[in-house]
Amino acid sequence: MPETAVAETDAGLSLKELARRNGLSASGRLPSLPDYTRQLWEYRHFIRAHSSAKMTSALGNTKLGAVWQVLTPIINAAVYYVIFGLVLGGHHEMPNFIAYLCIGVFVFQFTQSVVQTGTNAITGNLGLIRALHFPRASLPLSASLVEIRNFVVAVFVLMGIVLITGEPITVKWLIVVPALILQSFFNVGLGLFMARYGSKVRDVKQLIPFIMRFWLYGSAVLYPVTKFQDLLSGWQLQVVEANPMLVYIELMRHALLDEATLANSPAVLWIEAIVWTVVVGIGGFVYFWRGEKGYGRG
Repeated sequence: MPETAVAETDAGLSLKELARRNGLSASGRLPSLPDYTRQLWEYRHFIRAHSSAKMTSALGNTKLGAVWQVLTPIINAAVYYVIFGLVLGGHHEMPNFIAYLCIGVFVFQFTQSVVQTGTNAITGNLGLIRALHFPRASLPLSASLVEIRNFVVAVFVLMGIVLITGEPITVKWLIVVPALILQSFFNVGLGLFMARYGSKVRDVKQLIPFIMRFWLYGSAVLYPVTKFQDLLSGWQLQVVEANPMLVYIELMRHALLDEATLANSPAVLWIEAIVWTVVVGIGGFVYFWRGEKGYGRG
């Protein structure tokens, strides 16, 4: 029987074209943003389990355990009240200074905790990153989820403090829910941003306490927001009042305090809060996704 020649259909094709024809993709290829989002959704159970494990390991060795989630901001508020309320006379400048101060401390502590844990999310889990394949955003998302859970518990304690100090329950308390949601998405984006930046610049971890302290003093946490209007004007005042932490704190004060002097009208505060949430939430996620291929290398 005569021999039959078989044509090489792949002859002359480049390796890239051959791989595409056979359904192969480059190892370590950065997935598209929609694909990356779908991967994170598929790993939602891992994110939830990892956050629960982190919470248990962080507080499991202490006698009070989860009580520290509430005690920490309360102790901070007590210290600040002694200094800024009693020593410096802040309680004479505005009604119900205790509730005003506690709201600022609790809300600021929420963002501060996310920044601190987010900065260490990659560098503190290099062993896990190098051993397993999973979307790396799972780690800062897990850290943020821990702090969101803690803050939800802290909000109920905060409401109790506000009631004890003489504030009535009003329909404005419902504003707490959307305000908390907006700040949570803002914190997630900020945590993702800090996770990538912290993995690239290790020294930033040492600067975080100083940066957060400066941010604390610039967010009217410890003193009446009217002091900004006494010292600043024009564009300088507008920049300070657009500070995202000040915006979220003011929204929470607007919700829980019957009479609170705000930096801006509630409508302006809501617009600023939504803008900050969208910009930082989406921007932080995109910034982290762009560095997906480099985490755990080097």
